[in-house]
Amino acid sequence: MRQTVLFFLCILSLISCRNNEKEVYLFTSFHEPADAGLRLLYSEDGYHWDSLPGIFLKPEVGRQKVMRDPSITSGSDGTFHLVWTCSWNKDSGFGYASSKDLIHWSEQKYISVLESDTSVVNVWAPEIFHEDETQEFYIVWASTIPFKFEKGIEEERNNHRLYYIKTKDFINFTPAKLFYDPGFSSIDAEIVKRAPSDYVLVFKDNTRPERNILAAFASAPDGPYGNPTQHFTEMFTEGPSVAKVGDEWLIYFDSYRNKTYNAVATKDFQTFTDISDKISIPEGHKHGTILKVPLSVIEKIKNK
Repeated sequence: MRQTVLFFLCILSLISCRNNEKEVYLFTSFHEPADAGLRLLYSEDGYHWDSLPGIFLKPEVGRQKVMRDPSITSGSDGTFHLVWTCSWNKDSGFGYASSKDLIHWSEQKYISVLESDTSVVNVWAPEIFHEDETQEFYIVWASTIPFKFEKGIEEERNNHRLYYIKTKDFINFTPAKLFYDPGFSSIDAEIVKRAPSDYVLVFKDNTRPERNILAAFASAPDGPYGNPTQHFTEMFTEGPSVAKVGDEWLIYFDSYRNKTYNAVATKDFQTFTDISDKISIPEGHKHGTILKVPLSVIEKIKNK
């Protein structure tokens, strides 16, 4: 009897250690011209980032077989799920793969989402979000369907709107639906959950002359979103990546005209403070998403 009790105490101790394991920040990345594959950064404080050496997944699907905008999340079982832009145009889907350790990956899949509409120009920047309450994965992306929406001064083939699908198993997917139409061309949308029934959508206004970042709000992950903020970055910025650090949200973004990587901090998604002088990002990094992972995941990658 005593041995049985000791056994269960050991199991509980192991579980407690895993639950209390230190977490660090992981940042998915790519370098131009985006044909090499997935790169990874990590940070202990959310401000200062280092590269994990190597290419972790070489793109093999899509017409152009590139990997841009790699977006990652993890499910309740700890599996990592990655989606990415696999072509600039003439594709109706995106790339997908999964991994338990970020070292060994599943076979890559091409997930076609808008094949029924032959006029679709592109499928850009799929962003994946895991809803822990329903165990559903939301994938939001931007596509142009010419002459479907009103547009500004951008050309018809650059008039994006945001669409989405849902899945629980990455085998069965809901039909693609319009996710959010703010009345202008939009790309690079990331869902942020602040609390139950409290969601923020951070995205890029892709219209001329704006081409900068703002946020909208909803009580459910699939909206409806509304009450958009003012733009809180300068022009020629894109690819917002959001991380909760302490009691603030840090929003990283790519200032592509200046060829710099910048960030703002906010507590309420209404007031934003430029913190670009407080961060450090390795040269060549292009936008992905940020996720907290156990330190042991990073240590295994380093040891390999």
